[in-house]
Amino acid sequence: MAVVVRKFPDFPSWVAATQAHIVRNLAEGIGLRGQASLVVSGGKTPVPLFESLAECPLDWDRITVTLADERWVAADGAESTERLVRSHLLCNGAAGAKFIPLKIDDSTFETCVADLGVRLEAVPRPFDMVVLGLGEDGHTASLFPDAPELERGFSTHEAALMLHPAGQANARLSLSAHSLLQSREIILFIQGTAKLRILEQALEPGPISLLPVRAFLHQDQVPVTVYWSA
Repeated sequence: MAVVVRKFPDFPSWVAATQAHIVRNLAEGIGLRGQASLVVSGGKTPVPLFESLAECPLDWDRITVTLADERWVAADGAESTERLVRSHLLCNGAAGAKFIPLKIDDSTFETCVADLGVRLEAVPRPFDMVVLGLGEDGHTASLFPDAPELERGFSTHEAALMLHPAGQANARLSLSAHSLLQSREIILFIQGTAKLRILEQALEPGPISLLPVRAFLHQDQVPVTVYWSA
């Protein structure tokens, strides 16, 4: 399945086009089954997209939002993806959406991962849209090339797993590749020339272990659209 790469010369048109794509998919999901689901990633790049989506007049009370990955930090910590999503997406009109966090405070690694599989059953499948980012090391979600658990991230049929990337300060929770591919569409939302170079490398054949995003770019199960801006 061919990957569609859309490049935008300016920030506003990049955000607006991505927002329109996501809104269209969520509205279709609601129309088809009365509910929709959205999986999002963290970081600074998607913040303007989140703020734009939060203003959209969707039936947010029919939409369930969850995360592609999360740091093993407190939910209100500065590095928490949950905190970022609550602050920038689950507000204004989107405050009515149902949110399924990945981490429950005070839980252990083992109990959190076991419980997460059950909690994620509340998110309608297939997901209507998964929004992923891209790291300069080729990671997406928290499927890092230097995580000892990377191979399991691509082989397991469990909903999520814990990873310990060597170059990261915190352990990570991530949906597995199997879970992320249970989607009607995937968007890769990226910015900057460095990320574009990584994307171009990842679009070429090569080991997934070196550039984990390849697992999503070289598959024929789910359409992938890349939205890029300088």
